[in-house]
Amino acid sequence: MTSISIGMGEQDRAERDKFEKELKRILKAGDDAGIILRVIGSLAFQLHCPNFGYLQEAMGRAYTDIDFAAYRKQTKEIQKLMIALGYSENREVFIVSEGARAIFDKPETGLHIDVFYEKLDFCHVISWEGRLEVDAPTIPLAEMLLEKMQIVQINEKDVIDTIMLLLEHPLDDKDDETINITHIAGLCGNDWGLWRTTTMNLDKVRVLAKGYDQLTTEKKTKVASQVTTALARLEREPKSLAWRLRARVGDRVKWYKEVDEVH
Repeated sequence: MTSISIGMGEQDRAERDKFEKELKRILKAGDDAGIILRVIGSLAFQLHCPNFGYLQEAMGRAYTDIDFAAYRKQTKEIQKLMIALGYSENREVFIVSEGARAIFDKPETGLHIDVFYEKLDFCHVISWEGRLEVDAPTIPLAEMLLEKMQIVQINEKDVIDTIMLLLEHPLDDKDDETINITHIAGLCGNDWGLWRTTTMNLDKVRVLAKGYDQLTTEKKTKVASQVTTALARLEREPKSLAWRLRARVGDRVKWYKEVDEVH
């Protein structure tokens, strides 16, 4: 893991409530306006892990912002919505990203909203195409796992969120309250770089989970079992010609993009 403890630290209940209440307000306003906004990041894991969401607070995982996935075709509607809710947009981010990302701030509350249009594009690209209708109010569980596994320099916060997800939801070949490992395997089977980072990070999660005192032996065993199953499924997936050609080069050539986080 990277040595920078991003998203880690003590956070009292009042501060966490501020984020959670604002998230609900934005989601309701979005629904009322017919806008597809799907939660990603820490609050997505909190929403979609009702049985194990308590681990975030117990393990020192703090909220830092509110993140959404959306479609580019609704850019103007989202801008209008956020302004109506009292936010101002950082236009520089929108312009520099060529419309792929928007940041909205409300200085008086210290809240920061990040919207990713069409895809998450950090170390690897995770596309939203045709996927935001699959689940609500978060992105599908498969994309939630990939959101964390695509980070080469994985942070502790990402490990904690992944542990929660693996404890809460089984792996399956569909999206109905399960992690669609078949979808993940298909993406990794076509992209050696994504496969390399995902398998590397799954193994890291398995190892690091053993070191948390907040997890019982039973929970550590469950995480390890989920990781083993996921890795076996990714291994079985047929690999594309492009994947096989890139695999010959391996780690000798960098397989990911460097990312500087915006806070």
